[in-house]
Amino acid sequence: MRLFTLALVALLALIQYPLWVGKGGWLRVWELDRQLLAQNTTNARLLERNRALEGEVRDLKQGTVAIEERARYELGMMKPDEIFVQIAEPGASAPGAPPPPTTLSAAPSNPGRSVR
Repeated sequence: MRLFTLALVALLALIQYPLWVGKGGWLRVWELDRQLLAQNTTNARLLERNRALEGEVRDLKQGTVAIEERARYELGMMKPDEIFVQIAEPGASAPGAPPPPTTLSAAPSNPGRSVR
């Protein structure tokens, strides 16, 4: 009877092996499910990006506001009757101005004494 029980347990293990590890087993299904969730997340992100690009294309085809905005910010263009005013950050030099003087360590006035 003991040998019969061992044979049934071995047969049960052989039947369960393809269910868990085989080509269409649970482990493979779980892995594919994880990949599917990752791909759905990527697709949702790309869909949102595509919608934004479609809106930008529609604006460029239909209106001049988007074209004017790009020309102003990316190309630095302005209308003929506008005045350009540039505000520099504190400490920044104006365009065309000489660079600020650099501070170099001065040589000691008395060569016999060292400065510490």
